[in-house]
Amino acid sequence: MNFLFLFQTPDLAMDQTEPVVESDNLLSVLLDSGMLTIAIVGILLVLFIVGLYIFVERYTTIKAAGREDQGFMDRIRMEISSGNMANARALCATTDSPVARMVDKGLQRIGRPLRDIDAAVENVGNLEIFRLEKGLSTLASISGAAPMIGFFGTVTGMISAFYEMSTAENITPDVLAGGIYSALLTTAAGLFIGILAFVGYNLLVASVDRVVYKIERTTTEFMDLLQEPG
Repeated sequence: MNFLFLFQTPDLAMDQTEPVVESDNLLSVLLDSGMLTIAIVGILLVLFIVGLYIFVERYTTIKAAGREDQGFMDRIRMEISSGNMANARALCATTDSPVARMVDKGLQRIGRPLRDIDAAVENVGNLEIFRLEKGLSTLASISGAAPMIGFFGTVTGMISAFYEMSTAENITPDVLAGGIYSALLTTAAGLFIGILAFVGYNLLVASVDRVVYKIERTTTEFMDLLQEPG
């Protein structure tokens, strides 16, 4: 019985002397990292909110603009063939889409040379594309600025950490590791926001390109309709 006790006591002693490690959460690390780091993280948070708002707002707008009514041009063709220009314009007025506004502008110019009609439709199309691309440049700027702002926070944090290490009487690895940990927090946040903004920007650009293709296809179809005999 004493023999078994000798083999069990070391394990019990190891369990009793095992240290308990307390881990700090990100909020406590941020609060201990200084006012400059807190300000930089605040700027990054604002950029994240602005970028998220632009992406959601533009995505819903572009998706609505790209929604295609399969029977719209067929009804326009039928009204023009029967000479009911008022009904055709009324149909355009009740359809909220870039294509409908372009066709309506072309219907207003009927009776003028085809070159003038084509120019008027093209001008409206350019305005519609400009409206669709509203805010995309801001999202692109966020994708490039957020990582640089985060890296700036890391550089300033590293400077502060090494300054504290040079003035400290007792230098321990914990002092240096804590400063580096809080400094790298801004880089991680900046890269995260920059990657999301970059991906969102490219998704929106691809969506705009699809809408532009539909606009160009509809413009060609409308001009061909005006040149049909009868």
